Amino acid sequence: MKEAPTFYFKPMLPYVKKILTLIILLSPGCVYGLPTQIKHVILIGVDGFGAYCFPTANMPNIKKMMAQGSYTLHARCVLPSSSAVNWASMTMGSTPELHGYTERRSKAPELPPKAIDSFNRFPSIFSILREQRPDAEIGAFYTWGGIYHLIPVQALSHNEHSDSDINTINEAINYLKEKKPDLLFIQLDEVDQVGHRNGHNTPKYYKQVTKTDENLGKLWDAVNETGMGENTIIILTADHGGLGHGHGGVTMQEMEIPWVILGPNVKKNHEITESIMTYDTAATIAYILHLNIPQVWVGRPVKSVMDMEDKKHEKQLSN
Repeated sequence: MKEAPTFYFKPMLPYVKKILTLIILLSPGCVYGLPTQIKHVILIGVDGFGAYCFPTANMPNIKKMMAQGSYTLHARCVLPSSSAVNWASMTMGSTPELHGYTERRSKAPELPPKAIDSFNRFPSIFSILREQRPDAEIGAFYTWGGIYHLIPVQALSHNEHSDSDINTINEAINYLKEKKPDLLFIQLDEVDQVGHRNGHNTPKYYKQVTKTDENLGKLWDAVNETGMGENTIIILTADHGGLGHGHGGVTMQEMEIPWVILGPNVKKNHEITESIMTYDTAATIAYILHLNIPQVWVGRPVKSVMDMEDKKHEKQLSN
């Protein structure tokens, strides 16, 4: 009578664990993000805020944000370098060919969207958060009225259009203190307005950048005063830059935008060297909030900004 073969299973355990981990990671619907201590994300977009202005502009709060977090001055918007098409790309994690908004003042997609969410629109960071976390608190505050046509208002807990940046900031601060939202989107428009009226890279343009910096300082103070700073990530970026009295062209002054991220688990005083496009913003927020990223998105989470000490949750998956 033959003896049953002996299997030495213990030496194989590390390989079995790695195979199981790979199966889990490749499973549909796998959510893979930052540690769950991150509860809030604030996305601030400054219209017409070209990266070219950073060496000259007087903006102590923004530069302090850069020192406290990670940043690049070489992120790019999509073509054309105009507002609606880029606000859509930023919040929809995709390109004009997919979400369908193609012009400066688009109020509806010029192309049929490649995919439709439960709000009958192309999936955005607002809609996927609402769909995956129905009780989430989501707010949007903006100075440029065109934003209204680019966001799924039905997915928001609060939607507010103001006639000036200072009113937009003040209303956003009041909301922040009262509701402590999971996701807060703020659009400021007056830098772009001055760029059109007085010209980019002019004394009046830089004066407005300084005013915007002061408004952002008020917002940052409010975040810390509420105690949210310990579990909030802030992303600061722009829709496009500008040249002369406009934008929409293919110069680097129009195409390159700042991209700044700060908060818990984010590297400090770190210059990002990898490629970042505006549509990576939505994917990064989804990653932070542990949301499933729609297949139709082309944006990629900017994971390199994570502090190595806070990657233990990732390393554990490969042990």
